[in-house]
This record gives sequence, C-alpha cells and structure tokens, in this order.
Amino acid sequence: MQPKWLEWSQKLQAIAQNGLTFSENPFDIERYKQLRQIAAEITANYTQVELPYISDLFAREVGYATPKIDVRGVVFQNNKILLVKEKFDGLWTLPGGYADVGESPSQAVVKEILEESGYQTLAVKVLAVYDRDKQGHTPFPYYMYKLMFLCDLIGGSATTSIETDDVNFFAEDAIPELSLGRVLPHQITRMFDYYRNPHLPTDFD
Repeated sequence: MQPKWLEWSQKLQAIAQNGLTFSENPFDIERYKQLRQIAAEITANYTQVELPYISDLFAREVGYATPKIDVRGVVFQNNKILLVKEKFDGLWTLPGGYADVGESPSQAVVKEILEESGYQTLAVKVLAVYDRDKQGHTPFPYYMYKLMFLCDLIGGSATTSIETDDVNFFAEDAIPELSLGRVLPHQITRMFDYYRNPHLPTDFD
C-alpha cells in the first residue's frame, strides 16, 4: 500500500493539471499553479528529491491527467525467466519501460525487450494489468499502470545496452535482488504461475 502523502500529492497534481488544461480564467490558472507547487513540495519533502526537479517534472505534464503506461516483457527459456540488470540501481527487473506515443503496447514491449536484452520476441498474451500504487512498488511521482506481456523468444542473443549492464535467465528459486520500483517478488511468482498454467486468466487490480 502506498503512503497517503503520495496519494494526496498525485491527486493534487492531477487536479492542478486538469485545471490548467481547461481553465481560461487568469485567477483560476494562478490558483492551479499554486496547487501544483504544493504537490511538488509534498513530493520533494518525502522523497528527498530536489524541489526544482519535481516542479519541472510536474510543469512538463500537459493535457488531461491520466495514468502513464509501463510495459514489461515476460520471456521464458528452459524453465527460467529473462531479467536485465539496470545500470541505474544495479538491480534486476523484467525488461521494459514507458510505452511511447505512436506504439501499440505490444510493439512497445517487443522494442523494450530488444533494446534492453538483445533478444527478439513476439508478444502473445497480456498476463497482467497492474495499478503500480496498489501493487506496493516504491514511491513514484506519477500514477502508473503496468502491463505485463508474455513474449515468445524468436531470436537474438544476450546484449547489454545504455540502460542495462547484464542479461540472464533465472530459475524461480534463484531470482536475484529486484529493482522494486520496476518489479516485485510476488509479480515474478505470478509470472511463473502463468508459465506452469498458461490457461490462467489475465491478472488485474
């Protein structure tokens, strides 16, 4: 469960962003900017991240506030799951990242797997659609949905990238330390459940 301060900050930021999108009254616009700044101050205070960075992050968000989309690829080989080691924190995760504008979710996850691991894949099934906050990931300024796709391995070879410095397949009883902002142990367990029982329905919050 995410802390209340994060929930409040996300809601304040969303109200401010929506207000700035639709309001034409200069006094209301100023109030929404103040509200956005309060949200930034709350986030900066609890995360120990510099306030100017958070303020800029929020100011760059435009249009109606909606959850961001994070895609993750689930690739198995010989009873092992593909993980990549992030340069950012030195910890392991399912390959993936933000979906880009102009890409379908399946295109995005195949691209992310190739870029981060060197493996060519084909997305075949949506295994899970998770609300990041409800899953219990480490705090993050934006509200986000996580889409996990089962992908068949069709080619390529293990190759690191500007974001990753190791690529490997791991057995369920040998999972390395995970990057908890990206993937959680119970999610990995659930992915192995799908590997053993492909007919399980899609998991969602």
